[in-house]
Amino acid sequence: MGDGGAVEGRASGQGRVFQTTGEQYIEEHHHHYAPGTAPLLGGGPVRAAVTAADSVRVPLVGRPPGILRNREELRGTLSAAIAGPGGEIHVVHGMGGLGKTAVAHWLFTQAVREHGRAGLWVNASDRVSLRAGMLAVAGDRGATTGELAAAASGQRAAADLVWHYLDHSSEPWLLVLDNADDPAILEEGGWLRTSPLGTVLVTTRIANSPLWRAPGVSRHTLGLLPLHDAAQVLCDLAPDAGTPEEARKVAERLGRLPLALTLAGSHLAHQLLESWTMDEYERKLTEESTAIVDQGAAGRGGGQSRQLVSRTWQLSLDALADQGLPEATSLLRLLSCWSADPVPLTMLMPAARGEVHLTGVEPALPADRLEPALRGLLDHSLIELVQLRGTRCVSAHGVLLDSVAGGVPDGQQRAALGLAAARLLSAALPDPDDTSEEARAALAMLAAHAVALLRVASGEVSEEIVRVSALVVRRMYETGDWSGTLALAERVAERAGQLLGAEHAVTLDTRYVLGQAVHRMGRYAEAEVIHRQVLEARERVLGPDHPDTLRSCLGLRYPLEQLDGRREEAERLNRRAIEGQRRVLGEDSAETLYSRACLLEVLPQIGKAEEFDAEARALVEDCERYLPPDHLTTLMARHLHGYGLLLLGRYEEAEPLARRTLADRRRVQGPENPFVLSALAGVARVLQGLGRTDEALPLLEQLIEIRDRTLGPEHPLVVELREWLTEWQR
Repeated sequence: MGDGGAVEGRASGQGRVFQTTGEQYIEEHHHHYAPGTAPLLGGGPVRAAVTAADSVRVPLVGRPPGILRNREELRGTLSAAIAGPGGEIHVVHGMGGLGKTAVAHWLFTQAVREHGRAGLWVNASDRVSLRAGMLAVAGDRGATTGELAAAASGQRAAADLVWHYLDHSSEPWLLVLDNADDPAILEEGGWLRTSPLGTVLVTTRIANSPLWRAPGVSRHTLGLLPLHDAAQVLCDLAPDAGTPEEARKVAERLGRLPLALTLAGSHLAHQLLESWTMDEYERKLTEESTAIVDQGAAGRGGGQSRQLVSRTWQLSLDALADQGLPEATSLLRLLSCWSADPVPLTMLMPAARGEVHLTGVEPALPADRLEPALRGLLDHSLIELVQLRGTRCVSAHGVLLDSVAGGVPDGQQRAALGLAAARLLSAALPDPDDTSEEARAALAMLAAHAVALLRVASGEVSEEIVRVSALVVRRMYETGDWSGTLALAERVAERAGQLLGAEHAVTLDTRYVLGQAVHRMGRYAEAEVIHRQVLEARERVLGPDHPDTLRSCLGLRYPLEQLDGRREEAERLNRRAIEGQRRVLGEDSAETLYSRACLLEVLPQIGKAEEFDAEARALVEDCERYLPPDHLTTLMARHLHGYGLLLLGRYEEAEPLARRTLADRRRVQGPENPFVLSALAGVARVLQGLGRTDEALPLLEQLIEIRDRTLGPEHPLVVELREWLTEWQR
């Protein structure tokens, strides 16, 4: 050291230079640590420095959307927020693929370009990214290098530092916290706060969090696009691929999900080797499922899970597994066995009560874990609660379910899920004797799930799965929903034939119900063909006296009665059914008694009045002796007794029977059951026959309104009713 006191030595590496005056004794201890881990203030090793975010002034979202369609109401609310003084937090939540980040990108651009705000963008998907991004925000707003280093090393509260500089910013700002799918990260560090100088926008999949209920926080649910706007997204991206109407078909098939629409449009616009039109693309979706949608991600960061419809939901499922809910994956896989239509919560109750065991499903889904798994899926916006016809249901997006179903391992897992879904569907069916309006509505909700379930039928579980779907068809017919039965039976019968064979008992039973529905819809010649084919197959496979064969005799008798010159053949088939059922099932069987009731409809039409009278009296007595009160066969016996008297012109005898039948049918089956409407027609015709047209006309007009609404104006019954109306009014 020189006389002037200046330091003449120089340190290098981890060396030290000490300067003093006077005599001093110096003792030095050296401890060497790996870079970034040296202790500060005598403590243990500190954390390595947080890697700085690449940018907080540019939204790091890959390719931004060219045009943001719809969202007008939300955009208006958010625009007002950034035009105001600040101090608000807005949370936009919804499932993956809805375009939450696209909305945030649009608002960011508006804030910077139109309102002169500083735009700050932070990836909040994990702790490291959030911390690095928020410290970069502090640096952008004026924090010094030393302050940032102290916060990064744990010597200073990082969130306090960030919000200090946000609160003292030289200009107003918009802070976007994108993909904040774990609100606990924001809560633990105190990262989410309000400031009078700016507005915070959070995008998240989490619908429910205590943070979203804090003062100053407004929540906004992001939903699917309206069909027109969804189709327009496709036209924006691929204007030459098809017409707006064709785009609507593709948009509907993709469930109006923005991510799927964006990928589909990109695929259609950038094909090289093939050039699909939108119509061809829609057909491919039907044939190959929505897996082809991800092909549109090529060249646009498609490796990222958030950019693929087949992977974006997995982020939420992985998060649920990390939170101790691996069962959520199994529950969503179970839901994927059914349709994207709402699933009544009552379908899941037998599993929650342990009445239906989900054996073989992995991860295991025991009864006591179903409720937490359900809540987890709701919280992560993978499903939503909806009300359908007064019934609480859960609903998941069709593309999501399709993607999840595609990821189920083949073999035992797929079979176990399919079997569980079939048994839960079976347990949800109304009682076989319940033909009320409530039962009819319940079956209408289950119909789509019965069809969807057939997709997972394979191998040894095929028969049980198909049998349950066929049972839904039969129950729906028995409640009088004939148009619904027709649509369902056609699909179930076709798939049953593919899986089990054309002459399997379940296939034949479904085709039998199909024939009944075709007949009820007024297509008599077509119904004859179906019933005759089923009868011949049953005679060949089961024999002439099998109960199913005898049932087919009665089924064929129905359309023959409506066809000119075929009533004698209808009578022979009806009698064959009765005689066989008496031998095989017994005189007191409900089926035998029902076939006897059907004969009452034929006898008056072929001039056998005396036999009609004798058979009608004996039948009603037998029904009252052998069957419970209000049994549907007893109601049918009285109904057709009165109808026969009407056909024979014996109106005074028919009136009390017709009125009793109408009252009983309404009480047991509800106001708009087809058999109730048939009884109403009977009363109107009896009154007209008695010359009381003023009483008959209002009943006929009421009947026409309901029949026209439920069957359509071209149905033969509706056409006939309108002819009656014209004649009676005249």
